[in-house]
Amino acid sequence: MTRKSLGRGLEALIPDKEFFNEYPVINVDVDKITPGEHQPRKVFNSERLEGLVNSIKNQGVIQPILLKEENGGYKIIAGERRWRAAKSAGIKTIPALIKDVSHKEATELALIENIQREDLNPLEEAGAYKRLIEEYQLTQENLSARVGKNRATISNYLRLLNLPKEVKDLLVDEKITMGHARAIIGIKNAADQIIISKKIYETGMSVRKLEQLVQNWGRFSAR
Repeated sequence: MTRKSLGRGLEALIPDKEFFNEYPVINVDVDKITPGEHQPRKVFNSERLEGLVNSIKNQGVIQPILLKEENGGYKIIAGERRWRAAKSAGIKTIPALIKDVSHKEATELALIENIQREDLNPLEEAGAYKRLIEEYQLTQENLSARVGKNRATISNYLRLLNLPKEVKDLLVDEKITMGHARAIIGIKNAADQIIISKKIYETGMSVRKLEQLVQNWGRFSAR
């Protein structure tokens, strides 16, 4: 499997009908499956997961998950939310594709597949970009082409990783938005960033108002 093909995420693994002739969909016992350690998602939104659980109860698991065999069981490459939801729905088996890939390939596929699904929280997405850059020696331009996001977007996400933990926690908990976090980056002092982020949550400050505040903050600080 080439590095170029991996960059297309799951489409590279399931390109056409010939794939299903070689790797047919099979039903795997959910209790024989464990999450992959390469999963970039650290937080599973309970409401969204519950929605998926209800969908699976009504319609079953429509899209197979992607697994690799390991130690007599299976590790998830892509599809952990579907697996978790299937277990919660009381489903005993789940449709899956079994693919023999290296640990490195599985990690890259998991990162890219999750980014392309666009349901990671901002810090998980930022962490996925960072891992792809560091572990695969990619430039931001290379990464942009691989995941289908423009370079400025990737750069904005990576900058989130420099924010204080208190600000990151508010972002993960959806008490501030990505727009708020981007504006907060314009404040250079970490203590001030924390104060402002808490004020946003307490007052419901809009992103536009925050941007104006940050501009004034910069002029005041420059004096």
